[in-house]
Amino acid sequence: MDLFDHFMKWVVICWLIVPFVDGFYLPGSFPHNYNVGDQLAVKVNSLTSIDTEIPYQYYSLPFCKPLEGVKDSAENLGELLMGDRIESSPYRFQMYTNATEIFLCKTGPLSADQFKMLKERIDEMYQVNMNLDNLPAIRYMKKDNFVLRWTGYPVGIKIQDTYYMFNHLKFKVLVHKYEQTRVAGVIGTGDGAELITTNEKGGEGQPRGYMVVGFEVIPCSFQHDFKLADKLSMYNKYPAPIKCDPNTVSMPIKEGQPVAFSYEVEFEESDIKWPSRWDAYLKMEGAKVHWFSILNSLMVITFLAGIVLVIFLRTIRRDLARYEELDKEAQAQMNEELSGWKLVVGDVFRAPDNAEFLCVMVADGFRILGMAVATIFFAALGFMSPASRGALVTGMLMFYMFLGIIAGYVAVWLSRTISCDSCGWFSVSWRVACFFPGVAFLILTSLNSLLWGSHSTGAIPITTFLVLLLLWFCISVPLTLLGGLLGTRATRLEYPVRTNQIPREIPAQRFPSWALVLGAGTLPFGTLFIELFFIMSSIWLGRVYYVFGFLFVVVILLVVVCAEVSLVLTYMNLCVEDWRWWWKSFFASGSVALYIFLYSINYLIFDLKSLSGPISATLYLGYSLFMVIAIMLATGAIGFLTSFLFVHRLFSSVKID
Repeated sequence: MDLFDHFMKWVVICWLIVPFVDGFYLPGSFPHNYNVGDQLAVKVNSLTSIDTEIPYQYYSLPFCKPLEGVKDSAENLGELLMGDRIESSPYRFQMYTNATEIFLCKTGPLSADQFKMLKERIDEMYQVNMNLDNLPAIRYMKKDNFVLRWTGYPVGIKIQDTYYMFNHLKFKVLVHKYEQTRVAGVIGTGDGAELITTNEKGGEGQPRGYMVVGFEVIPCSFQHDFKLADKLSMYNKYPAPIKCDPNTVSMPIKEGQPVAFSYEVEFEESDIKWPSRWDAYLKMEGAKVHWFSILNSLMVITFLAGIVLVIFLRTIRRDLARYEELDKEAQAQMNEELSGWKLVVGDVFRAPDNAEFLCVMVADGFRILGMAVATIFFAALGFMSPASRGALVTGMLMFYMFLGIIAGYVAVWLSRTISCDSCGWFSVSWRVACFFPGVAFLILTSLNSLLWGSHSTGAIPITTFLVLLLLWFCISVPLTLLGGLLGTRATRLEYPVRTNQIPREIPAQRFPSWALVLGAGTLPFGTLFIELFFIMSSIWLGRVYYVFGFLFVVVILLVVVCAEVSLVLTYMNLCVEDWRWWWKSFFASGSVALYIFLYSINYLIFDLKSLSGPISATLYLGYSLFMVIAIMLATGAIGFLTSFLFVHRLFSSVKID
């Protein structure tokens, strides 16, 4: 009763305050109000490159460091797994205060190792990533009447065997006057209505500050006078004018010579409002392509749905109707003349080989599918926007762990239904808890050893590895075992027919059945290959993927296609008297992973031509392998469950003693 009272109280509170507010902010998305003169601190992230896909720490290069020392920002688990390392930088501004020719520092003479490293980073086109008020620095570049957008700026450029470094940065900060809208906020953890407040717009006596709505950077190469630089301290004004021209370079780097750094900042008031400040990064391009992807999926579904209707309405129902119209003697005589799927009635529910392993794979597949659907759904609602770095990966991990209870339940229920006598509930649950996480741990450990050897920030720290192990064995495993225990209390699905003691001989097939199984994956692949291109570009080319609404629709359509493909192929196998449908139904839809992996290789060859080095290629293929294993389990689970329910329903209609 207390729980109901709390619920009704919150309903009444929400009903009372909704007419008086303009909107709600999601957690972590409330704008920051800066008054004129407040200090703004620029933070730096890892150096990244689409040529190597190996991130490195910003201060691995001879850049200026803050006077108070480098401080790490708090990073969530998703950021650490993605290789983000947010650190403080010496670049500082004062809100709405323009400044020019600000001197930062002059490094010592470049050593041979530093000079070599700088040349390598320039050759590999590494980008410096910065952010201000959680907005990444964006760079605009005009080329052939097109405006190109980039996040970050290059370390330097090579022209005719000479390396130049971008050592002067021109920042432009777009600001918008702070508008304190009427937004509902909870300022306590109690249950009283007095804790719900609304902030009235334009309250008198309150300072009207500014919000950061844009952050642009123009990198320049400028030759400083080192004699003048020797007399300056950090944040002093450089005594000579600095002309920032992005089309010319004048600061070559040489071994044994220092490098001086400086910057300038300009503030500009913008009409962009705070909720729209990410539009510059998320400008939607190719919307028609996404709609074409959905239309293509619908055509595939319609085609397969037609085949399914033919199977059900014309073939199966006609056979069953004819069979039921006969008397018992005629049925007995007809049993001797049966052909097709009706002949395998005594073998269709014979337990498959490696039944326990099949149960484990199906259960883990459902967990991965549930994780994907839940993550994409909440991302489509805006809870995992690009503004919240690492939220997507963190959310996936949390959903995967807590869905362990579903995986354990499905695995034990399925093993008891298949009558796997040697499959104890604890054994099955334990294998589910360790199978896919173990595969993931093996792949990530192998790839991480390569990153450790390269001294990359993409390497997962030892402490993060320990956190992942604790999450695995302290949360995921117990929840999976709990689900398995609950599965022992579930009612098993009884087979409608008895299984013969002696297996029926399978006649010779005209076409290899496994060839049809592998070919069936082309239809699910045709459903998602267009959206797959955008996802791959987001992961490997540094583009922001945010059209999760489209992706959610595509995933739902993929589930439907996988179910239809597996059902049709299972029926075809039964019609040729092949009762070994269990594993084939799983791989009929799961074989889409094979085509995704082949597409990944094609993407590596033709779209990532600049990817250099065997380590980068190994990392790419390793992560691709991890992705396709997860997809195989998820799509295979869909196909297996659909075929299992179809076969059960089909033979429940057959009256054969």
